[in-house]
Amino acid sequence: MRRFAILVVYVLGMVFVLPGQAAAQVAATGLSDAQIHALAERVITAQHADDVALEEFERIEQHTVYSGTNRRITEDKFYRVVPTGTGTLKLLFKDNYSPLDPNTYRKQLHDWEQILEIAVNPDDPREQAAYAKWQKKMKERKELLEAARQAYRVTSSGQEMRNGRLCDVLALDPNPSFVPHSIAENVLTGSRAKIWIDDASGQIVHGEAEIIRDISFGAGILGKLYRGGRFSLDSSEVSPGIWAPYRVQFDYSVRKFLFTFETHELTQPSRYRRVGPPARALATVREELAHGAPVPADP
Repeated sequence: MRRFAILVVYVLGMVFVLPGQAAAQVAATGLSDAQIHALAERVITAQHADDVALEEFERIEQHTVYSGTNRRITEDKFYRVVPTGTGTLKLLFKDNYSPLDPNTYRKQLHDWEQILEIAVNPDDPREQAAYAKWQKKMKERKELLEAARQAYRVTSSGQEMRNGRLCDVLALDPNPSFVPHSIAENVLTGSRAKIWIDDASGQIVHGEAEIIRDISFGAGILGKLYRGGRFSLDSSEVSPGIWAPYRVQFDYSVRKFLFTFETHELTQPSRYRRVGPPARALATVREELAHGAPVPADP
């Protein structure tokens, strides 16, 4: 379920920049086609630059899970999230505020080293398989975005100040004539969102989405995501011209088979640092291992 929650926030954050129906609907609110396409080009350019650059970044990530109406913390973990060339690897270094044993952390570094050794060898069948899997994921994302351009009606909500920045605000509501053809598309048809775009940079500053109807999976047999779920995303500049999330929050009720429960999750990435492509990252992890590989400190 969490995977679909992530899709809601991130896909809605990009759908309005796609050409075609969405742009025409925004233009109908008073913005010209030329203005919409200019805004689209800025956001697309910024998003692509971020995606490419962040493939070479590591970060620290705190993941907190709450339970029940009193928001009791049931899980609080800290990860070092590192690039692998075809995705990322999470290295746990603190679990519920208890530091991880240095030897256990060192073993995870060795795992990262082994993955990077494969990544720098394009003839290795394991790297070819990993790359094929990554390409498939990118293809699915592209197809979902293409479907999303038809799934929403987009309107302009003017401009607002957000985190000290002047932002263009867009509202996305389900298009009643859109027919979903996958589980992910079905999630999109049951949600609405607002997006705040930094007027100066064209970057997404804030996005929020809400589930506005119950969404069933497997005709309700596999589970259901209930109306009222909320998801939000906040981003900031982590390197000159490069933006990334610093807060992602999920609050929703879900049923899996016969069991219903509430989920409240907060992910807080921080300390983004460029480590470079796999060859440079491999040199980094080898140097860390050679010098004792200390467990990371708290953010």
